[in-house]
Amino acid sequence: MKWFYSCPGCGKTYAIEPGRYLCDDCAGRAMPGQPLEGVLECLWAADADDADMRAAREGRLIPLPVEQRFFPPLPVGNTPLWAPGRLRKELDAPGLFLKDDTRNPSGSFKDRASWLVGAFALRHGIKEIALASTGNAASSMACVGAAAGIRVKVFVPASAPAAKRIQVLQYGGELVEVRGTYDKAFDESLAYTEATGVLSRNTAYNPLTIEGKKTAAFEIAKDLALSANARTRLGDFGGASFCYGRSAGAEPGFLAPDHVFVPVGDGVILSGLIKGFEDMLRLGLVRTMPVFWACQAEGSSAIARALDSGEFIALPSETLADSISVDVPRNGSFALRKLKKYGGKAVTVDDSRIAAAQRRLASGSGLFVEPSSACAFACYLKVKETLGRAERVVIMLTGSGLKDIKNAAAAVGAVL
Repeated sequence: MKWFYSCPGCGKTYAIEPGRYLCDDCAGRAMPGQPLEGVLECLWAADADDADMRAAREGRLIPLPVEQRFFPPLPVGNTPLWAPGRLRKELDAPGLFLKDDTRNPSGSFKDRASWLVGAFALRHGIKEIALASTGNAASSMACVGAAAGIRVKVFVPASAPAAKRIQVLQYGGELVEVRGTYDKAFDESLAYTEATGVLSRNTAYNPLTIEGKKTAAFEIAKDLALSANARTRLGDFGGASFCYGRSAGAEPGFLAPDHVFVPVGDGVILSGLIKGFEDMLRLGLVRTMPVFWACQAEGSSAIARALDSGEFIALPSETLADSISVDVPRNGSFALRKLKKYGGKAVTVDDSRIAAAQRRLASGSGLFVEPSSACAFACYLKVKETLGRAERVVIMLTGSGLKDIKNAAAAVGAVL
């Protein structure tokens, strides 16, 4: 496969190489207080007889722009997609599935992007990576850096949960606490990478952060097909919870869900998942595109507002879901374009619903997630009655609840 960057705005293409982040022509169009413009997309071209192309069409390979031998030795991805039997019964939702990315090494979905960025760095002999983060991307990149032997410097708001900051330090990363918001940390990290020339892993700004996150889409479609095959062979599971994984049986094929609920801050996870299903459609692995739901906290809902009004208006963010709290969604324009293209929707919930959903998910399924993930479940609960009873619904659970004990304690009335 031949890989290249392409600008969705103007169509200009670029080589995938160190120092290339945004489209030269479109990046300058971004206005203060607005999302990045010129965010690039990883695309590929291949002849029918290309070995990687054949493997991808047969479902044996997720196409990525870095060869497998460069990926750091870390068990990223292949996380469970499972049926929460008790919740299915309580909600009368037989098609409900949870995608549990809390199982990644650092406890969050962000490892998928960091793993690809780390592989790119190893391929090109890059020794240092820098980024801004509300905490999960920081701890994730530090984790991958520890496995790869790459220095990692992270710019994190001082208000980020302690557990995430401690993770960075335990992994050996350099932590720079910023007195201000994530948006200020983002700007400071860019200033650092521009001054030093080290690789930036900033979400959206580095196109590989979008591409790495598409891997979850392939896993979802493969495991959904496996679950459907298992039901055909064995009949109804009687409400029990079952885990599915690629090691659980013969090659099942691929099956797209009807709906995917995604916690959204900058919009990179949303963009990555849509990109994954786009790739599968192109490869002929699935026949349909799911309806994607951009799930946001009411206190940080720039993408939902823009989907409704057509424009981004920067407002100060305030929500207990720190992982999806951003004033300006850096990937907002790119994500909104993808969302509109496939008829995606947006839904918002307040913090009280997020806290209640966090506890209901934990007590009803045994899965304890952080508030950003609980936001996706809360948004599903809000719109559930508009969905078909038997439709296949996947809730993306992107971070462990152990990453933010302070808010979790408050939700159950505990004092730390």
